[in-house]
Amino acid sequence: MSKAVSALGGVSFEGFVTVREMGPLGMISLRAKPDVKGLTAALKVAAGLPEQRRIVMDGDKATAWMSPDEYLLIVPYDGVGKAMEALAKKLEGQHHLAANVSDARAVFRIEGEKADQVIAKLCPADLAQMAPNEVRRTRAAQVAVAFWKDETGYTLVCFRSVAAYVMGLLEHSAQPGSELG
Repeated sequence: MSKAVSALGGVSFEGFVTVREMGPLGMISLRAKPDVKGLTAALKVAAGLPEQRRIVMDGDKATAWMSPDEYLLIVPYDGVGKAMEALAKKLEGQHHLAANVSDARAVFRIEGEKADQVIAKLCPADLAQMAPNEVRRTRAAQVAVAFWKDETGYTLVCFRSVAAYVMGLLEHSAQPGSELG
């Protein structure tokens, strides 16, 4: 694995909310059918088995449900190798695919009382109906993203190749004076 380097050097922006790049996180995309033997044990490498469209968190680890046969495991960046080994052991002989996507993703935090307004300007999602720790896969402008809500705001994940564009979108949407309503 390469040396941990964030996509944009940890850039941040203070508007009517705070937008910041979180820096490098360990991320593993795991594809496996829900009935694969050992899947529940394998997902404990991160934070366990989430319900549909949810993320479960346990300290610096998390597991997000991405689709009926896909999970995103979040672990410390320097722990990905060990997590990949554990997944291989727990799913040995079972049909699955685990890929280290840490260096292919960028992660942002949008925090503040009106964080939902920044997301609402960019994504076609009904945020009023979104529960805490619910995951959405959608688009921000024309870019594929996933995001989830917690007590203090949103975490948004996108491809690293479009990180600067997404940061620009987030900054523009968080400009003071551009609040909705």
